[in-house]
Amino acid sequence: MKKQTGLLYTVPQIVWLIVFFAAPLCIIIAYSFLRKGLYGGVEPQLSLDAYTAMANPNILLVTWRTLKISVIATALTLLIALPCGYSIARSKNQAIRLFLVIVPFWTNFLVRIYAWIAILGNEGFLNDILKALHLTSNGVQFLYNQTAVILVLVYMYLPYAILPLFSTIDKFDFTLLDAARDLGATKLQSYIRVLLPNIKSGLVTAGLFTFVPIFGAYAVPLLVGGKDSYMLGNIIADQLTKTRNWPLASSISMTVTVLTTGLVFLIALRKPREQKQVFDTDPLLLQPVHAGKR
Repeated sequence: MKKQTGLLYTVPQIVWLIVFFAAPLCIIIAYSFLRKGLYGGVEPQLSLDAYTAMANPNILLVTWRTLKISVIATALTLLIALPCGYSIARSKNQAIRLFLVIVPFWTNFLVRIYAWIAILGNEGFLNDILKALHLTSNGVQFLYNQTAVILVLVYMYLPYAILPLFSTIDKFDFTLLDAARDLGATKLQSYIRVLLPNIKSGLVTAGLFTFVPIFGAYAVPLLVGGKDSYMLGNIIADQLTKTRNWPLASSISMTVTVLTTGLVFLIALRKPREQKQVFDTDPLLLQPVHAGKR
């Protein structure tokens, strides 16, 4: 009876996953293997034209650019999020600081992007300051380049990195840092050799939470980027709305999905292997706690 009750509890979750995840994914997979319709859509005819078209040098160039921007933006996000998460974890006002981190989520995504446009634009806040200080007369082109895209992406996804890092650092035993310093380590060495290895899971989670959505970003490169900032998300949108090549859009979407999912699985499989290597190389970890007691 209890087993039947447990199955009933899982039915809503299963239905939700099938309707909003599995079914759309199956449609995308099917469309990627069909032929493009004459006036858009697809024709019920199996074809690999969409995957063949992905070998186009322009698409490969955009893929490389997307990967480069995603890696740089993720790395910068982690570099900023790590001290922020550490500061919040050591603070006595954690609730207030977490509230300040979460506040941007209450504002519409597009509103935040347009706020950056108002700051970085040719007639924006920064250029007004530079002109007032007589540092420039025509203004500086802050927008419509890769730098602007990376800057806005870091801002957009910074909370996704701060929260998991804070959660991991908050559970860390900070007396280990004091012990490392007593043993002769400098402050920087204690952070690198003691803190970072113990919060590796938080770093991995923060990296995934930022890299995956950045890799598929569409609105940010469209609104603040230029020709050198065109990313895979923009190609997918253009193929759906302008050229109406649904199979090609589906094949690119499937490639992005496979790459990001494969990355997640590789990291998930690597974690237990690393734990096994630690126990294999350090036999002291296999001894019971009371081994030295008599």
